[in-house]
Amino acid sequence: MTDQMYRIALASRPTGAPTAENFSYESAPIPVPGEGEVLVRVHYMSLDPYMRGRMDDAASYANPVAIGGTMEAGAVGEVIASNSPVFKPGDYAFGTFGWATHGCLKAEMLRKVDPKVAPLTTSLGVLGMPGFTGWFGLTEYGKPKAGETLVVAAATGPVGSMVGQVARLAGLRTVGIAGGADKCKMAVDTFGFDACLDHRAYETASDLRKDLAAECPDGIDIYFENVGGKVLEAVVPLMNNFGRIPVCGMISWYNAGNLGAGAKDALPGPFLWRNILVKFLSVNGFIISNHFDNYPNFLREVGPKLASGELAYVEDIAEGLENAPAAFMGLLQGKNVGKQVVKVI
Repeated sequence: MTDQMYRIALASRPTGAPTAENFSYESAPIPVPGEGEVLVRVHYMSLDPYMRGRMDDAASYANPVAIGGTMEAGAVGEVIASNSPVFKPGDYAFGTFGWATHGCLKAEMLRKVDPKVAPLTTSLGVLGMPGFTGWFGLTEYGKPKAGETLVVAAATGPVGSMVGQVARLAGLRTVGIAGGADKCKMAVDTFGFDACLDHRAYETASDLRKDLAAECPDGIDIYFENVGGKVLEAVVPLMNNFGRIPVCGMISWYNAGNLGAGAKDALPGPFLWRNILVKFLSVNGFIISNHFDNYPNFLREVGPKLASGELAYVEDIAEGLENAPAAFMGLLQGKNVGKQVVKVI
């Protein structure tokens, strides 16, 4: 057994979209677990849009990755050494091991995963942080009611697909927005959306708004915001009075830097604020790491639905840690189909 692990570090901070030069593939000694620590050999790691924000040295809800530091990621793998009674070799655990082949963390920072209940990869997507984000944001802040209309962009991603499916099961009309005809077809055929529009087919927000209005004849009661940009501008005038907008991301602006702060002039402030005011909209931003006390409730509700086939999921699995940067850059451009995962070993 080799005593070396491999990791991908942040070599430099990007200006605009990340490039291969911003990442460095490196070897390092495999860590030795200390008291109460667990050593895990990573099988799969998650790639998520929030990671772009961690690459910037800007004030945010979490510290940035340091230059030379391992890129941050949730990952799942097999326990190979343990100094904790909670975990033993051969168990499987989820933790924030980063873009790496191995990780060592305190036992209390890990979650045990049973591959007999669901595939390991689901702990990174439909049963992990993205799925939980969609479920929590919709149920807590969207407050869905049967007969209402919901719109969500990035509809085939792990967050958007969870939002759409939970809303559909609650009796709402669900309209997705996605990038490309194939993804729109997947939104309807796989995830059960009533309709889906291809945002790439529209040059302007007003063009998109016209067709969106036709798919939402009763207006929009809930807009689950994870994209920003043209989609937000198209949706807001169609919101009904007392509509709800849970805000969990704005991926269309992330490459502007500072988690979207560089795009501060992209949407006119008066346009947005006037609609919030005169339509009595509720807009709630949330960061899911503040709400993990609700995670057991999520598993109790969603786990059985996944097992029964009521909920579907799609994964896009890249092979090899060395290919993580390319997969991540593709994710930010919408090239992934479903939840982006990297198979490390």
